[in-house]
Amino acid sequence: MSCLDLNSIRSQFPALRRQVQGHPAIYFDGPAGSQAPQRVIDAVADSLTHRNANRGGAFATSQESDALLDKAHRALADFVGAQDPDEVVFGANMTTMTLALSRALGKTWSAGDEILLSRLDHDANVTPWVLAARDAGATVRHVNVRPGDCTLDMEDFVNKLSPRTRLVAVGYASNAVGTINPIAEIVDEAHRVGAVVFVDAVHFAPHGLIDVASLQCDFLACSAYKFFGPHVGVMWGRRSLWEAFSAYKVRPAPELPSEKWMTGTQNHEGIAGAAAAVDYLADLGADGRNGAGRRRDALTAAFSAIRETEQQHVGELLEGLARLPQIRIWGITDPARFDHRVPTVSFTHANRRPRELAAALAEQGIFVWAGNHYALPLTEALGLEPEGTLRVGLLHYNTSEEITRFLDVLQTVCR
Repeated sequence: MSCLDLNSIRSQFPALRRQVQGHPAIYFDGPAGSQAPQRVIDAVADSLTHRNANRGGAFATSQESDALLDKAHRALADFVGAQDPDEVVFGANMTTMTLALSRALGKTWSAGDEILLSRLDHDANVTPWVLAARDAGATVRHVNVRPGDCTLDMEDFVNKLSPRTRLVAVGYASNAVGTINPIAEIVDEAHRVGAVVFVDAVHFAPHGLIDVASLQCDFLACSAYKFFGPHVGVMWGRRSLWEAFSAYKVRPAPELPSEKWMTGTQNHEGIAGAAAAVDYLADLGADGRNGAGRRRDALTAAFSAIRETEQQHVGELLEGLARLPQIRIWGITDPARFDHRVPTVSFTHANRRPRELAAALAEQGIFVWAGNHYALPLTEALGLEPEGTLRVGLLHYNTSEEITRFLDVLQTVCR
């Protein structure tokens, strides 16, 4: 049994009431974007309705907008485990923000420098750094993947580190196969050679508690629309590094660490929604186990419950897929190793293309993705181009009944 009250949780998500062909829609497309609870929708609408103004004005709506944005910085600092709200930066999305940061960091590199990337990652944590290295004349190196279980080859990682390594960029969890990388170990090894570490936590964020203080990374990015908020990018960085690097910004923009990196007028209503998403998650943990508590304590309890529920559900999904003929699952399947994965499962079928399966499932109201999922380095390394995989991504609002129906329909479709 799930340790979360899924009936109560699902009642908060209007999208989950959708029907297709007389059946409730099944949202297994979470890795590409989660659904939003009503409180997030209301927060966006409230911002646009009552405090739709730019920052720094003497009038009421501007002051209210300033207060809302300050509150959002504190909420997202709690979400990633940071003490300083000014270390949190908002932007259009993780990809755009990473491209901007890569350009700034790249200005400090030169010929002979090296950057180390992962073949397990979403391309948003690869190409921005490759482009910056190209402009600087730096060398790009890649950490290989073990194809048997789609985990990083840590021996290869350590061997490719050197005193010339300036940056290590790695994902917290794979958006294609669900692998959770040993980030603390990666950070420790990278810091031994003096490298800066950038962590893409976009896919991990809805599944587990982020703690930048414990990880000791230098930058970490995520996207609110993956953890039940609107389309807003979030990036945390050490204050000393935000101050040290030069941002590409207009001259009147403030020099404060967070604001100099948030170029142009921000998506205030989206940021309000991101803060509401954090509070939604915190409320899942504020149920008496830890009392009203601080928001960070509530988030810790919430993600403990989320992890327990999701591990139960991914076990049901993997067990069911293993019973179906001609299906190959890519990634960790051993229940003893579920701590090293999130409930994102990719598989291929011997005779049916992923896009054919996805289209057939969509006709039955089951929403899944087919292709490379922007994890192009991985699908290339595994020899899965151009078809990619069929990806099923569970979130905490999904149910055992949905998994059973998916497996039944998939079995029929595969025939």
